[in-house]
Parts: sequence; C-alpha cells; structure tokens
Amino acid sequence: QVQLVESGGGLVQPGSSLRLSCAASGRTLSTYTMGWFRQAPGKEREFVAYIRWSDLLTYVSNSVKGRFTVSSENAKNTVFLQMDRQKPEDTAVYYCAQKTSGNRAVATARSDDYDNWGQGTQVTVSS
Repeated sequence: QVQLVESGGGLVQPGSSLRLSCAASGRTLSTYTMGWFRQAPGKEREFVAYIRWSDLLTYVSNSVKGRFTVSSENAKNTVFLQMDRQKPEDTAVYYCAQKTSGNRAVATARSDDYDNWGQGTQVTVSS
C-alpha cells in the first residue's frame, strides 16, 4: 500500500510563489510516473504536470507552462510542484498521484491512468 501526502498549500496573492510537496511512503519502488492534478470548485479535475521516475522526463500543461515546474527527489520519494507568478485561476485543490501500472515508459496526463492519490492540498490565489 502506498500513501501520498501533499503539503505546502495556502493563501497567496497574485504574482506570488508556492512550492507543493508530495511525499510517498510504502511501495514506492513501483513508481512509474508522478503527476500533479488540480480541481477548482465546480470544475472537473485537470492535469497540471508529471515527472517520469526513470529518467525525470517532465511535462506541464499549457495552462501553467512557463510558470510551474515539476521536480523530484527520488531518493526521498518526493515530488515537488513549484508554482510561480500565480494567478487567481490557479485556485484549486491540488492532488499528487502515482502511476504504478501499465507501460512504465509511458507517462500520461490522464487521471484514469494513475493508481494512487493523495488527499489534496488547497491553494488559493487572491488579493
């Protein structure tokens, strides 16, 4: 069993930065890809970024490209989401997710392809 615990959320002003962390415990050796998703009130869950564990290949969605960066500290089974120049529309609950099945070489932005999820952390961008 794997546990994913996000931290680092909070209330920030537009233009500010936050760094989210997601620490994985349990069967972490089976990690293929770690992803970040977010869900705003009244909206569907949205892909934000992923990092492929084997070679640290990263990808971020167009909505956050140039502002958000995903990284990891594999030895500590931790993934980060650095969020810079935040906008009010970044307000959401942010979730990290772990992909442990399917093709290890295929990183994905589809939430259905992820096997384990954290509880989420709230990020609010408001003046």
